[in-house]
Amino acid sequence: MTTSLKQQIQDDMKTALRAHDKQRLGVVRLILAAIKQVEVDERIELDDTRITQILNKMIKQRRDSIVQYDQAKRDDLADQERLEVKIIHTYLPEPLSETDIDRIVSEVIAKVGATSVKEMGKVMAELKDRLQGRADMTQISAKIKARLT
Repeated sequence: MTTSLKQQIQDDMKTALRAHDKQRLGVVRLILAAIKQVEVDERIELDDTRITQILNKMIKQRRDSIVQYDQAKRDDLADQERLEVKIIHTYLPEPLSETDIDRIVSEVIAKVGATSVKEMGKVMAELKDRLQGRADMTQISAKIKARLT
């Protein structure tokens, strides 16, 4: 029986608590708080796909913060954000290789029948579910745009 992503995160919180790993514990608590916030707001139980979306959003926020902290020469805060990104990444699926991404993008473009940039939205919608959490969607968007122009 496979455990859900949420259960794995909760188990990791208990492990970090027992190991007195304050840094990991703090990040895991942030993750659980973000999940709980969405569950309470929307009155639903989140599945692994939705939790992955939340984790991706958290990583994007932290990457934006890292850029800001680096510009402000606040290495201490940037290092903390990098640590959080590293820990959050442990809960995401294994990233796809460039060749796998190129293959999937080609398959979807052919499936949708996209021939111009105007149809990029259809391709992105189809790819989002397949690649979410396994590839940077900004880079995917650039690849699609390059192929359709």
